[in-house]
Amino acid sequence: MNKTVEVLPDQPALVARALELILSKLETAIEERGRFTIALSGGSTPKPLYEAIANQKLPWDKIHIFWGDERYVPPTHPDSNELMTRRAWLDHVDIPEANIHAVPTLSANPELAAAKYEQEIKEFFHTSGVEFPALDVVLLGMGDDAHTASLFPHTEALKVRDRLVTVGNKDGNPRITFTYPFINSGRSVIFVIAGANKRPALAQVFAPVADDFTYPSRLIQPQGELWWLLDAAAGLELQY
Repeated sequence: MNKTVEVLPDQPALVARALELILSKLETAIEERGRFTIALSGGSTPKPLYEAIANQKLPWDKIHIFWGDERYVPPTHPDSNELMTRRAWLDHVDIPEANIHAVPTLSANPELAAAKYEQEIKEFFHTSGVEFPALDVVLLGMGDDAHTASLFPHTEALKVRDRLVTVGNKDGNPRITFTYPFINSGRSVIFVIAGANKRPALAQVFAPVADDFTYPSRLIQPQGELWWLLDAAAGLELQY
């Protein structure tokens, strides 16, 4: 694993650096493989990043969008990560709808939805069994409890190692989430983190010894590159 930590002065600088990094990975992927695959995160931090991506002139027909996790709500719901991304980015660019691989959230059974999303990913990458395909970029955030995607502390999702997608649990509410081994198969995994409230969790995630099931972001140890992009408020006192 190739790990890089960068502390940027403020949130605009954080967004600019994340944009620069993603565009670099996109260019390489299209050059080498003819397409770019990215898994997106939700939350407030990536919204300005998505707005910045929407302003780029890019080969949209070669870009494929996935989500690392999704709240189990309809895609029109205010809490939907898909809705936020469409409003900030996808509705403003000429990307084919077939290139947007949204998480299915309309069935009554989250387990079936997770299996369906996993099947779509496997069919897209032409993989089978427990083979983990490699997304070009997996974009992650982190909560002040050190969760990432919908991998929350001490939940069953953290134990799933033989699936790409599983059901996460946030205060009794189901979510659909990538498993940590699938995240770890990414070519470039990029955390984008802002805010002083993240400092205590980051200290534990970066500590030489701590419990992975209490601080789930510790489980993210990709085969490819690992990038931690932090604003100064989050990364000021971090030892790394």
